[in-house]
Amino acid sequence: MAKSKRSLKQIPEFASEAEERVFWETHDSADYVHWSKAAVVSMPHLKPSTETISLRLPAPLLSDLKALANKRDVPYQSLLKVFVADRVAAEWRSSMHRGALSNKALQPTSRARRKAKVKRVSRAARG
Repeated sequence: MAKSKRSLKQIPEFASEAEERVFWETHDSADYVHWSKAAVVSMPHLKPSTETISLRLPAPLLSDLKALANKRDVPYQSLLKVFVADRVAAEWRSSMHRGALSNKALQPTSRARRKAKVKRVSRAARG
């Protein structure tokens, strides 16, 4: 049994992505595209939008993060991304008020300096 050929509708021009999104949410693409003639496209050079990292957190901090995420009913990794993104944005905003990033922003915190000093003393004591 041969399928009847039907003419496809012309895809309209869109003024914006938002307009196009609304159009495709309310129209069937089968009326506009001959899907049986579609080809699989490979895009091997596309890079993922995220990168995997390994991050060590103190157990109590991770536990608190998981509890907060559970309260919000989101994965803790997603909540961590939101927290980091918010803090990075705030740092950039504050650095814009100071002009360029100051050297102070690039210096280790006092806690990190104390920790490094303890390591140096420990190594020296071992000899």
